[in-house]
Amino acid sequence: MNGQARPITLVGTPVLHRPCKPVETFDDALAELAEDMFASMYAAEGVGLAANQIGVDLRVFVYDCPDADGERRRGVVANPTLVLPDLADRRLDSDDEGCLSVPGARGTLARPDRATCHGFDVKGTPVTVEGTGLLARCLQHETDHLDGRLYIDRLSTRARKKALRDYERLQEEATG
Repeated sequence: MNGQARPITLVGTPVLHRPCKPVETFDDALAELAEDMFASMYAAEGVGLAANQIGVDLRVFVYDCPDADGERRRGVVANPTLVLPDLADRRLDSDDEGCLSVPGARGTLARPDRATCHGFDVKGTPVTVEGTGLLARCLQHETDHLDGRLYIDRLSTRARKKALRDYERLQEEATG
């Protein structure tokens, strides 16, 4: 792993709250960005990271997390398109969720227990990632980031306020 860990962008930073631009060039610069994203994700002890979480306005994310069977899956997806099961086939998994861009805060969020993500790798080759369990949650979470949405935006008003209070309290403790 040759990437360089970059600082994680925190909630409130504009790049996190708007849709990212599509990746149009699949070159060495994109491959280097992906390596930096992996390094940043590992340094922060995460399982997924979107480019805007390190301040880059591009539709690309990395992941390294297990699926429902415990199989560790790792990859890069540029310009992802998320496909969720039809409503009749959808089973929700309600679980605790957090985010590297909202450190210290967590909230219970129901998401479909399966997700498929279509996109491209760093060379522009089409990829499809089928996720179950934590990987399904990760694919949804990271695609949300690229659409300018954080997991806290999906919480109830009360749960969102609590998560932001927890985040602010931990930020004050860290600086003060």
